[in-house]
Amino acid sequence: MNEELTKFHWKPCPEGQDLINEVISGFFQTCPRLSDLRSAMQTETGTRFFDWIDYLQLPVDKALAGRLQRAGFVETHGLWENHGALFPRIRKHKDRRLVLKVERVADFLACHNLQTNIVGIPHGQFRMAHVWDELWVVERHGFRGFKEVEESVRISRAPAVDHLLAIQSQQILEQFRARKRDFDGNDDLAFENINHQLDEAIGIVGQDWTCDLFFAAERDYWMLRNRAGRVQKARQDTLGLGWANHDHHTYRCRRKTFHRVIAVFEKLGFTRRERFYAGAQAGWGAQIVEQVNTGITIFADVDMAAEEVTGDFAHQGFDEKKGLGTVGLWCELHGESILEAGMHHLEAQFDFDGLRDQIVAESGIGMMKPFTNFSYLRQQFTVGERWTVKEARLRKLLASGDITQEQAEIFRKDGAVGSHLENLERNDGFKGFNQTGISDIIARTDARKIADVNE
Repeated sequence: MNEELTKFHWKPCPEGQDLINEVISGFFQTCPRLSDLRSAMQTETGTRFFDWIDYLQLPVDKALAGRLQRAGFVETHGLWENHGALFPRIRKHKDRRLVLKVERVADFLACHNLQTNIVGIPHGQFRMAHVWDELWVVERHGFRGFKEVEESVRISRAPAVDHLLAIQSQQILEQFRARKRDFDGNDDLAFENINHQLDEAIGIVGQDWTCDLFFAAERDYWMLRNRAGRVQKARQDTLGLGWANHDHHTYRCRRKTFHRVIAVFEKLGFTRRERFYAGAQAGWGAQIVEQVNTGITIFADVDMAAEEVTGDFAHQGFDEKKGLGTVGLWCELHGESILEAGMHHLEAQFDFDGLRDQIVAESGIGMMKPFTNFSYLRQQFTVGERWTVKEARLRKLLASGDITQEQAEIFRKDGAVGSHLENLERNDGFKGFNQTGISDIIARTDARKIADVNE
C-alpha cells in the first residue's frame, strides 16, 4: 500500500493519559479553586478542563522522565512532547504552573473579576497572566514558544515595534473578515485575491501569525451562518474561553480547484498529514493538513475515485468528471468553503454528553445521531443549518442532471443544509479520525438524500 496512506497511524495512548491525569491531580490538591473552574466549564459550557490545558510546568526528576519516555514523550531542551498523541506539553522548570489556553487573556480575567498584570501588549502574538495559586492563562497567535514571565514586567515596557505589529495585525484581521468571497465563478480572480492578501499579511506579521488571523476570521464568517456556533461561542465566552478548544476546521472543495485550495493552506504553513478515501460507493476523499505553530488542523474534503487516492492529488489536482458526489454537490449549491460558503463545520473538543444535553435543552438545537462512539473518540453533528440556494445554481444543477426537478423545488422552498457544529470528545490522546464513521456522516448529509426524505 502507498506509504502516504499508512504512515500516519494514530493510536490511543492510555498510559500517557493516566500519567497526565496524575500530574494534573497534583495541581488540584494545591489549588482548590481549580475544582470550581472545572465544574463551571462542564456545567456552563459543556467542555472539559483537560481540553483547555496549554502546557504544564513542573520539576521533572529521573523517575518522572522515565515514565514520560515510556508513555511516548520525547524531551528537547527541557520540553517534553508526545508527537503521536494530543497531550499537553510538559515544560521542565523549578516553578510549578498549570497553564490554560484561552482566546483572549483579558476576556478571561474580566469574566472572573481578576485584577492582575498581563504580560504582553494588547493584540500581541503572545500574552500571559497569573490567575491564582499555580494557575496561569495564555493566548497564542502563531507562537508556540515560551517567554519568561516576571512579575515586574509591565505592558508599557514592551518594545515599540511590537505595538506597531499589534495594530497591523488587527488591520489584517479586519481585511480577512471583510474579504471578497464571490467572484461570479472566476476562479483565477478569486485565488489571485486570496493569495495577494496572504502575501501582504505574511510580509508584515509573518506566516504563523497570518495563519492565526486568517482562521479567526474564518470562524467568524462560519458563525454568521451557523446558529449552533454562535450559541456555543456565547456559552464559552461566559467564562472568557473563546474558541481555544477548536479541534479542526472542515473545508469542502471542488475537484477543479482542490490543488489551489491546498496551495493556499501550504502558503500559511500547513503540511500534509493522513488522507482518507471512503470507498467507491461514497465517492469521497480528504486530505488532512496541520499547522503545528498555530495548532490548527484542516479536513479538506473532495469528490474522488478509488484510483485517485494513491496519487499526489493535493498538488496535481483532479481531472474533470461527470456527476457530483456529496461534497461536489454541496459546493455547487453553496459555493466552496474557501470562498462563498465558508466552512462546512467547526469541530471543537467537548464533554460529549454534556454539550449534547445542554445545547439541546438551552437552545432547542437538535443533534444528529453520533457517527463515532468509541471509548477514545466520540463525534456527532448538530442538525444542519439550512441556507437559501441561489436560483442560478439550481438551474445549472438541473441542466447537468445532478438534481431532479422535485429536489430543486425542495431546495427553493426549504433551502439546503449548509453547515454544522461538531461535538467531539477525544480520550487517551487519540489524534486521528474514524474513517468509517466519517463516511457514514458524509452520506447522511448529501443534500439530495435529505431532500428526497424531506428531513
